[in-house]
Amino acid sequence: MLFLKLFKESFLFAYDALRQNRTRTFLSLLGITIGIFTIITVFAAVDTFRGNLQESVDKLGSKTVFVQKWPWGGFGDYPWWKYMQRPNASLRDYEALKERVTLADGISYQIGLSNRTLKYRSNSIEGVEVSAASHEYDKTWSFDLTEGRYFTEGESSSGNAVCLIGADIAEGLFPNQSATGKQIKVLGRNVQVIGVFAKEGEDMLGVTADKLLLLPLNFARNVIDVESDNYGPQIAIRGKENVAVEDVESELQGIMRSIRRLSPIEDDNFALNKTTILSGQLDQMFAIVNVAGWIIGGFSILVGGFGIANIMFVSVKERTNIIGIQKSLGAKNYFILLQFLFEAIALSLIGGLLGLAVVYALTLIATYGFNFEIVLNIGNIIRGISISIIIGVISGFWPAFSAARLDPVEAIRSK
Repeated sequence: MLFLKLFKESFLFAYDALRQNRTRTFLSLLGITIGIFTIITVFAAVDTFRGNLQESVDKLGSKTVFVQKWPWGGFGDYPWWKYMQRPNASLRDYEALKERVTLADGISYQIGLSNRTLKYRSNSIEGVEVSAASHEYDKTWSFDLTEGRYFTEGESSSGNAVCLIGADIAEGLFPNQSATGKQIKVLGRNVQVIGVFAKEGEDMLGVTADKLLLLPLNFARNVIDVESDNYGPQIAIRGKENVAVEDVESELQGIMRSIRRLSPIEDDNFALNKTTILSGQLDQMFAIVNVAGWIIGGFSILVGGFGIANIMFVSVKERTNIIGIQKSLGAKNYFILLQFLFEAIALSLIGGLLGLAVVYALTLIATYGFNFEIVLNIGNIIRGISISIIIGVISGFWPAFSAARLDPVEAIRSK
């Protein structure tokens, strides 16, 4: 009950300080407001981007490893001249891996032809990515179909002239009608649409099936050189659910070295890429952004802390006579200390809550005004409130301590 009474009186004193000295108090709390706003905005943005990144990673497959020519990264000391000499992932590599890998749920060989234009009668769509893949593509990539079906094993092995298309392609070429059963020309050949990928939208990694046209690999082999460097050939291997991706990677490395007949002293002439490489690099970037947010917000909070300390010293001076009366009536030192300390915390909380309110308003503007969702989760709200309380304790302790040490007789005589 004592603490509740202290809290109530402290908030009333804090409100009184705001009411009587609006400009001075507002300017003093502005530092806390700006500091909390900066820090929580950075954390909310980072959490949002990290969540979007995780969705991208889940789409690619956190258990998926890609055998490619070039390692992902390309930052800092990147010896591109060394990687340029490597051979591409080949069909021979793919067939050998299918025979030897034991820790995979699916293995597929894939190529891509970017920025193609498709036409159907008077309709056309640009920026289409034409890809071809072996039959187990559905086991190495996560996707849904809104209409139609996936390739049958017979269609894949025979290289039938069939395809799957993305939602944007279906809307652009076949508006207000079903796409399945329609004929379109790809790579100079007529192919039949048998399925449409569900609408996904572009994610942080730029991965989307909305403008993808997928062909059976054996169909593409009859038209183009699927092992050419121009088409970025890769082998995707999705590990079993109960197996760590590191174990899958280790097995793949041993098998690929055997397939390529590399001696123990030779370096790998292939890259094993996985989504954790991308997420790890982005986590490093997010960590730097977090530090920058703490530094920028920290300076504002420091200024705000000095402002609150100044308010509290003025408050102690203005209420010295009241402190003397309270002590003469039996108030203990800790009661006086807690009274002023809670008042400092209340002021700091007001500044922090104002900062959180501004952040929340910006999340609403971003979500409903620009269709870009930023999530202000409960963890960041608790973080903002906690920082406000800590700043209140630090900035209010010395004024509260000096008030608690006042001599009651001298305090009563003061004016």
